[in-house]
Amino acid sequence: MATVKVTDESFEADVLKASQPVLVDFWAEWCGPCKQIGPALEQIADELQGQVTIAKVNIDDSPMVPSKLGVKGIPTLMLFKDGQMASMKVGAMPKGKIVEWLAESGITSASSATA
Repeated sequence: MATVKVTDESFEADVLKASQPVLVDFWAEWCGPCKQIGPALEQIADELQGQVTIAKVNIDDSPMVPSKLGVKGIPTLMLFKDGQMASMKVGAMPKGKIVEWLAESGITSASSATA
């Protein structure tokens, strides 16, 4: 499963009412670091399919949600669980760090989960 495009209009349904955790990437076309982490997020979306949804919000196309959530810099990654923001990271990170952060939040691939 690839990343999911989310807009101001679909944010509530796609993120806040999602049945599983959602990692939201707030990004923009003109943002170099945002483009750097894009491929890593696509890979994580495939590797953690069924564990977490990776959503992308283009802040230029959908400025209301990032403004409401206080996004100041991009890329900003926010992890939502049960309609609430559980964790947030600002700035580009290598794939390993993103996976590590998700693991700290209890999201691991089925193959590495011990439960």
